[in-house]
Amino acid sequence: MSKYAVINPATGETVKEFPTATDADIAAAIDAAFAASRNWARSTTREERAALITRVAELHRERRQELAEIIVREMGKPIGDALGEVDFSADIYQYYADNGPALLADEPVELAEGSEGSAFIRKSALGVLLGIMPWNFPYYQVSRFAGPNIVLGNTIILKHAAQCPESAAAIQQIFDDAGFPAGAYVNVYATNEQVSTIIADPRVAGVSLTGSERAGAAVAEQAGRHLKKVVLELGGSDPFILLSTDDMDATVEMAVNARVDNSGQSCNGAKRFIVVDELYDEFLEKFVAKMGEVGPGDPMAGEAAYGVLSSAQAADNLADQVERAVAGGAEVLVGGTREGTYFSATVLANVKKGNSAYYEEFFGPVAQVFKVANEAEAIELANDTPFGLGSYLFTTDEEQAARVADQIDAGMVYVNCVLADSPELPFGGVKNSGSGRELGTLGIDEFVNKKMIRIA
Repeated sequence: MSKYAVINPATGETVKEFPTATDADIAAAIDAAFAASRNWARSTTREERAALITRVAELHRERRQELAEIIVREMGKPIGDALGEVDFSADIYQYYADNGPALLADEPVELAEGSEGSAFIRKSALGVLLGIMPWNFPYYQVSRFAGPNIVLGNTIILKHAAQCPESAAAIQQIFDDAGFPAGAYVNVYATNEQVSTIIADPRVAGVSLTGSERAGAAVAEQAGRHLKKVVLELGGSDPFILLSTDDMDATVEMAVNARVDNSGQSCNGAKRFIVVDELYDEFLEKFVAKMGEVGPGDPMAGEAAYGVLSSAQAADNLADQVERAVAGGAEVLVGGTREGTYFSATVLANVKKGNSAYYEEFFGPVAQVFKVANEAEAIELANDTPFGLGSYLFTTDEEQAARVADQIDAGMVYVNCVLADSPELPFGGVKNSGSGRELGTLGIDEFVNKKMIRIA
């Protein structure tokens, strides 16, 4: 069987296979992307490229049902969520179409007193970029990488996850139909060895990867060896810190939504629920009850709170994590069961230091709950993790919100809200969660030559 195949996780059926690239295919992809970076990218303006990205956004909206059904088959996302992902991807492309040229405008530099003339920073493309994208958000992840970089003038070689070949082909078709020339956006069904070849090629200027710590470390090592710029968006074990609330039911509802979104397969999903002592019992009772009520269902029907896990391997991995957590002393308060790729919403308590669960990311609908005495303990526990992607803070005290947000070791802090991502908000983390940012003004600034021009 081909490495690239659509295997419906809800049924186990192999729907379609796609041929893995040959070495000649990879060489042709690099040639085309480099030629486009030297010709097309230099002969078009930012405004002209933005107009093409607008068409990409329009085609996502026009084909939303078809695109959504593809990823339901590929990775089990419920159809309603899949439609939402397509819409959000379109919004991201439109954001960079509308704002990209202004974000790339020349920036004047104020010269020191006594200096004559002027100086400014001109932002220009680096050239060919390699994007390595994951399966959990097949369109969204590509949009936040490709959108800003195409407007900037970089060209894209895109290596998608092996279980997402059909959505990868659909995205390539959109760029082709939008009017992009050959080489501006090139999809490749590459092996890991071929990815190494692409990174090593001197015509490739940078690499962006969204994926696991292991994959990030491997790509960063290769990119560093060849002096390439790299952006990494890796895993997360985001804290949900509850210090005070005036509506516990609403807070619990948000906690559940933040954990089971995308079947719990989101890098920046809330995973560790840290609650002060005086609120813990009420939160726990309601949270466990609510997690017990939600459950997986047929993703194409779109009636359940979440769908299947992305693959049999993903379900095996999650079940193993829960078993090891329990063996290490954790208690399952609800859930902990699976049927094929369907996994019940699960709450773990009494997860102590030394237990493997304390340090790992759970990529599925499994929550951990912790009781703390006060704000200081909440911050200490929130930061006691190898990860530092996102975080969620709930408090009715504005001064406390500002104070605690300042002390959380994460790239993002959401106060009194969840699932609040937006195209203008930068996304990224620190520690083992990666480096660099995507989206917003920071996202378009990663793969850019910030050229200083000094005029006497």
